[in-house]
Amino acid sequence: MHRLPFRPLAAVTLVAVLIAGCGTTSSPAPTAAGPTMAPTATPAPSADSSATPAPTAAPSTVLTPPRIGLHEVVKGLDSPLDVAAEGGAADRIFVVEQPGRIRVVTNGQLATQPFLDISGRISAGGERGLLGLALHPDFPNDPRFFVDYTNEDGDTVISSFEQSLDADAADPESERILLTIKQPFANHNGGAVVFGPDGMLYIALGDGGSGGDPQGNGRSLKTHLAKILRIDVNVPKGQTPAYKIPADNPYASGEGGALPEIWLTGLRNPWRMHFDPLDGDLWIGDVGQGAWEEIDVARAGVGGLDYGWNTMEGAHCYQPASDCDQAGLTLPVSEYDHSLGCAVIGGVVARGAAEPSFVGWYFFSDSCSGNVWVIDPAKDTPQEPIRVLDSGRNISAFGQDADGNVYLTDLGSGTLLQAVPQGG
Repeated sequence: MHRLPFRPLAAVTLVAVLIAGCGTTSSPAPTAAGPTMAPTATPAPSADSSATPAPTAAPSTVLTPPRIGLHEVVKGLDSPLDVAAEGGAADRIFVVEQPGRIRVVTNGQLATQPFLDISGRISAGGERGLLGLALHPDFPNDPRFFVDYTNEDGDTVISSFEQSLDADAADPESERILLTIKQPFANHNGGAVVFGPDGMLYIALGDGGSGGDPQGNGRSLKTHLAKILRIDVNVPKGQTPAYKIPADNPYASGEGGALPEIWLTGLRNPWRMHFDPLDGDLWIGDVGQGAWEEIDVARAGVGGLDYGWNTMEGAHCYQPASDCDQAGLTLPVSEYDHSLGCAVIGGVVARGAAEPSFVGWYFFSDSCSGNVWVIDPAKDTPQEPIRVLDSGRNISAFGQDADGNVYLTDLGSGTLLQAVPQGG
């Protein structure tokens, strides 16, 4: 596996291989090409169906691409990797730091003390660490929040913690482990955890690492690796196991040895996923091997999709053409090659009234080039990404608050950013 070249940025001591693909990349080019809420699962595509783009979306309207800039909200973060927002009167922004802490930003001010510090329980560095955060949909009435981290053995742990009576801190002793997943290599851990509009918890896992998926995890239904999982965490406190299998999961019966938690398959290293708060569609950035980065979508309520890794890399055959059977695969809605970057950062569909020119666009980025692109999320046909900003930053995550403000994290400079209209 080759380390990827990165644009020189301040304090990139982790070299951002955290979300990188494998293979050598060319230098980022300066230009890019221009232009229901409670799901019911559907079975996996049949083996004799043709490869298709993502499932049908609502008709698209003509949108004018926005012009954006970035406003620095707070500095001083230590390798920020994820961002989640609490709505309501509290209006808090939670930022995940890779070494094992969650920090809180309120009204543009970074709290001095971490909200949670589990640095002693994890292995951090490279592609490991505290990788993802999801607040319970009823937080803080339900005080639980869910995290994804790599433990001291390097394996993935999905667990919950609870906010303490002091709203400025969590109780580190409240941990309840839901899943521990063996990781055969140190890379491709995925790490995103998000709640869907159905109240289920979705978990993104990479293919287990090395390069080229040597264990064949991508499309296998007998491993959690290279998957999006879907579980129901609304179970009584103290119950074992700490989650249930939703009855409408496509493999809930476990027939043929398929793991019942699986919702989507065929992903290499899904780095950041978010639901469209309006339509309930799930948007995923999947980091490619050495040539193509891709954006995938699962329309609201559609499970059982296979995105094709390692038969495909993006919309292209990764394996020799003689082995490239695309039957039953779901192809990306957008992709770009390594002249424009090297590691896609999945983003958000902007909704709400915070900035009208942003509304209705899906924003995403690349950790190496710092490019920020948009596509129209209502289109199913493959789209060229429209570049709206050359940020010069090491973008690692996107988030959105209840007011529709779009946030980004800069891994290199330790900064929480907000997308604003150009010149704003």
